[in-house]
Amino acid sequence: MADCAHCDDKACYQGRDCFGISETVNRYRGSIAKIHNAASSIEANFYCQKTRIEEAVELVKMLDVRKVGIAFCIGLSEEARIIADIFSKVVPEVVSVCCKCGGISKKSMGLPHIRSDRYEAICNPIGQAHILNRARTELNFAVGLCVGHDAVFAAHSEAPVVTLIAKDRVTGHNPAAALYVRYLRRKLP
Repeated sequence: MADCAHCDDKACYQGRDCFGISETVNRYRGSIAKIHNAASSIEANFYCQKTRIEEAVELVKMLDVRKVGIAFCIGLSEEARIIADIFSKVVPEVVSVCCKCGGISKKSMGLPHIRSDRYEAICNPIGQAHILNRARTELNFAVGLCVGHDAVFAAHSEAPVVTLIAKDRVTGHNPAAALYVRYLRRKLP
């Protein structure tokens, strides 16, 4: 069983194949190889120099993407607007879709409410994927989708998905902060 998190020497970094999976190199073909090569170039050329958003722009350029999709949480509407404006300077078309698309009632699906005294629409990651699939986006960016909803979106997206912002309301959308800040870390299981 793999337990790389507890490995002290990380000899794979020097070429050791602990799992006998070196043949997976043969799977880097076609569009996957194109994405992987671009990602590796970004890592090599901009290591510790560019933010994730800048790296995303580089990825879009390297892949010669013409139509970008943004699936975002309604709580990050302003961030989504800024990101859409940034991408619109690089690609001819940006398609964005909010998590509440379709306006489907939580009540109609038997889902819990944040506040019971008001109408609440479900987060609709399948709807977001459907809209971006219908628009034929070439690369989609997840911006603050809820834990789990991001997985549903990625599973239904026909285009590859890059997580641009991982939602964490407590840490200002910096989930790793819970590992670094002692007061937050104490709350973890």
